[in-house]
Amino acid sequence: MLTDLIDVTEGVITPDICQQIIRRFEASPHKKVGEVGSGVDRSMKDSRDITISRYPEWQDVEEHLNTAMMGCLCAYLRKYPHALTASLAIGTRDPKSGVTKMLRPEDLQGLSDEALIPFVRYAFRPGMINVQGYRADEGGYPYWHCEQYPKAKDTQCEALHRVLLWSVYLNEEFEAGETEFLFQQRLVKPKTGAMILAPASFSHTHRGNKPTGGDKYIATSWVLFRRSEDLFPA
Repeated sequence: MLTDLIDVTEGVITPDICQQIIRRFEASPHKKVGEVGSGVDRSMKDSRDITISRYPEWQDVEEHLNTAMMGCLCAYLRKYPHALTASLAIGTRDPKSGVTKMLRPEDLQGLSDEALIPFVRYAFRPGMINVQGYRADEGGYPYWHCEQYPKAKDTQCEALHRVLLWSVYLNEEFEAGETEFLFQQRLVKPKTGAMILAPASFSHTHRGNKPTGGDKYIATSWVLFRRSEDLFPA
C-alpha cells in the first residue's frame, strides 16, 4: 500500500490549552524574528518565534507538547516501524526464553505505548520546541525547505540528526496557511490542536503558506537520533 508518510492526528492538544499558549506567546518578551538555517531572511521566512526550550517559565508547555508528541510518535512507529528498525539494530530480551533477539518491524505493531517508549527513548530524543506566530496577509514560510541540513554555527550537527518533523496547529481562524508538501502534492489544512508528523529529509520538502484574514500560530520541533557517543559509548 502506497503512503506519503505524513500523519495528522487531530485533538492532540485541547483548544483551551492552545489558546493559553497563544496568550503566553503574545505576552512574552522573548519573541524574536524567525530564522532559517543561515539566519534571518524575511523573504524565506517571515515569523515571530520563541524557542521555548530555552526558558524555564515555558517548561510546563514543553513537557505537555512532548508528551503529546510521544503518543503520536508511538502510533507513527507502529505504522512505519522501519523509521526505527531500518536505522538501528536493537536487541531485546525475550522474557520467556531469556534469549536476546533483534527487534523486528512486525514486533512494534503489537506493542503498547508503555512497552514501545523504552525503545523510542533508546534511539531518539526530542528537539528544542519553537512557538511561532505568522501575521495575517504577510507572514509565512514560502521557501521550499526540508528540516535536515548542515546548519550555520551548528557545531554539534543537531540539524543533521533530525529524523522527523512535528508541528501542532494552535489555531485555525484564518484562510490558507496550509503546510504544503512538494513531492507528495499534499496540502495539510491547519486545525486547532492537530499534530503533523513527517520525515525531516528532502523527500518531504515543504513550505508554510501565508495565512489570510487572521494570524497563524504553531508549535514545532523535531524527533532526533540520540548522538552516536551516547548510543555507542566507548
